[in-house]
Amino acid sequence: MALDITFPDGNVKQFPDGTTVKAITEGISNSLAKKAVAGKLDGDLIAYDEPIAHSGQLQIMTKDDAEGLTVLRQTAAFVLAAALKDLYPDIHFGQGQATEDGFYYDTDRADGQVSVDDLPAVQKKMEAIIKENAALEPVVLSRAEAFQAFKNDPFKKQLVEAAGDPIKGYKLGDFVDFEEKVLLPSLKDLKHLKLLSVAGAYWQGKSSNPMLQRIYGTAYWSEKGLEDDAKRRQEAAEHDHRVIGRDLDLFFVDPKVGAGLPYWMPNGATIRRVIERYIIDKEIADGYEHVYTPVLANLDLYKTSGHWDHYREDMFPPMDMGDGEMLELRPMNCPSHIQIYNHHIRSYRELPLRIAELGMMHRYEKSGALSGLQRVREMTLNDGHTFVALDQVQEEFKKILRLIMDVYEDFNITDYSFRLSYRDPKNTEKYFDDDEMWTRSQSMLKGAMDDLKLDYYEAEGEAAFYGPKLDIQTKTALGNDETMSTIQLDFMLPERFNLTYVGKDGEEHRPVMIHRGIVGTMERFIAYLTEIYKGAFPTWLAPTQAVLIPVNNDLHLDYVNRIKKQMLAAGLRVKVDDRNEKMGYKIREAQTKKIPYTVVVGDKELNDAAVSVRRYGDEHTEEEAGNMFIDALVAEVKNYSRDGKTKPGEATKVLGD
Repeated sequence: MALDITFPDGNVKQFPDGTTVKAITEGISNSLAKKAVAGKLDGDLIAYDEPIAHSGQLQIMTKDDAEGLTVLRQTAAFVLAAALKDLYPDIHFGQGQATEDGFYYDTDRADGQVSVDDLPAVQKKMEAIIKENAALEPVVLSRAEAFQAFKNDPFKKQLVEAAGDPIKGYKLGDFVDFEEKVLLPSLKDLKHLKLLSVAGAYWQGKSSNPMLQRIYGTAYWSEKGLEDDAKRRQEAAEHDHRVIGRDLDLFFVDPKVGAGLPYWMPNGATIRRVIERYIIDKEIADGYEHVYTPVLANLDLYKTSGHWDHYREDMFPPMDMGDGEMLELRPMNCPSHIQIYNHHIRSYRELPLRIAELGMMHRYEKSGALSGLQRVREMTLNDGHTFVALDQVQEEFKKILRLIMDVYEDFNITDYSFRLSYRDPKNTEKYFDDDEMWTRSQSMLKGAMDDLKLDYYEAEGEAAFYGPKLDIQTKTALGNDETMSTIQLDFMLPERFNLTYVGKDGEEHRPVMIHRGIVGTMERFIAYLTEIYKGAFPTWLAPTQAVLIPVNNDLHLDYVNRIKKQMLAAGLRVKVDDRNEKMGYKIREAQTKKIPYTVVVGDKELNDAAVSVRRYGDEHTEEEAGNMFIDALVAEVKNYSRDGKTKPGEATKVLGD
């Protein structure tokens, strides 16, 4: 029976049954065959030298494609397992797979876990296996054969139980692994790899399951790829907010309390408090009314909102209060703000009605997904909801966007892009199934962006379950995209909660609800800022803005304390270092703590009513009159992070020159 293969250019060719991707590739060109490593049939990766199963659309995957790199790394994970089995015959395996920047395999040993000190020996064994270049043979096992093959491996047996029949795998010498993924046709191209680290990981990501040892590595097609990766990892370590947070004593997570539940130390709490006060003042000045609402609510509230149907996997289990009442930790604030709106009869004169809150929320995050402040289980969202009449939507949208751009300017956030996030119309489980609502709201959102002449791109399947949104994607310190701010149009929740206002005609009308977040959660925003600034926060955000150091406590401490009093009265955050330590040590420590200003006072400064000032990162000091230094510092703080540079073009369109 012939195979009808459709190529990316639309051409259709027939091939005999049993044809492989390799045969097709070699028939196209030798140069393509040298780079090809796999195929993609109707969107699914298929092996390079196995028979193509059926007719369909075929793409040739090469070393230049992201999928080609995935195949390389899946092969590296397989070879890692083979090496571990050879070195530690008693080892048990979980799952191994390729990741965005490498690969891993989960393992377990009763006789002591594989440690980071063992990695050089494991890598050496991998290199020996690769050098032998033994054939990677695909195997097909019946369920009974698979149970026999993995009878001594409890985790693989669970995977066999969940898999279909027959079960695919690969064989390398005597080693057999249950492997549904596509591997390289041979090991000759697996030349550039590096084992990196080990870490704990719960089996299948569930904290109720055993903790396994996850071994991480990476692989590339060239040595340069490995070298560039090492540089990126070094840079990532220097920017890592978890490392900086520990070094600057900003926050910590206590395993006795639980993962994803950060404690804010005084330094971190100061940064957070400054940002929260700034945001609240900014929103109040823009017409928002700030509220407080409970973190617990009756489960029925989230059934009405649709969260229980569409968001349940991200919610903690309800708490049964024993009298039929079921309470739920809130996953989002919008139903709470709807209750604020519904508490009174509303008139068209009140619209737009703007409600904001620094609202604490809880999300059921698996332990494997948690990371410092970026992914947590308890978070505080800079949340706001505006209730508007239909003819007010576009102007309110622009007003919110102006507020976001103004905040970005204060934080000197300049690298961002706009994404219009739409629903996937085929996914009726994730999104409310109302074509008319989606068409109308997506059209209004697009119209507002077009009216502002803003550049944007569109992404299907990224909307909230209740409506489309504008996502503002910022670049992290390592150049990755991260959603910072959102504006979402919602026709659905006003309908479900029967929200109304009395119009000019005396009749009831349905408002439109606009959800918006300016800087997202405090946790994620501070993680972002920490990494962008590498812990050297601008003066207005720094936990300690200046440290005062007397050269001699007996002679200069009184003067230093007078300066401190003046600075505190001016609203500045200042400390005095009067410890019995050498001057050089104190100055170096202030630089290590990334305090913006180190101020030294000796005889000359005392006589001149001056101070010697050293800015963080500078090698030299400058003498200034004490009062002039304080005035300059106050002015710098009031200027936020604005550096006088030209705004990004998109911000100019929204804010003006």
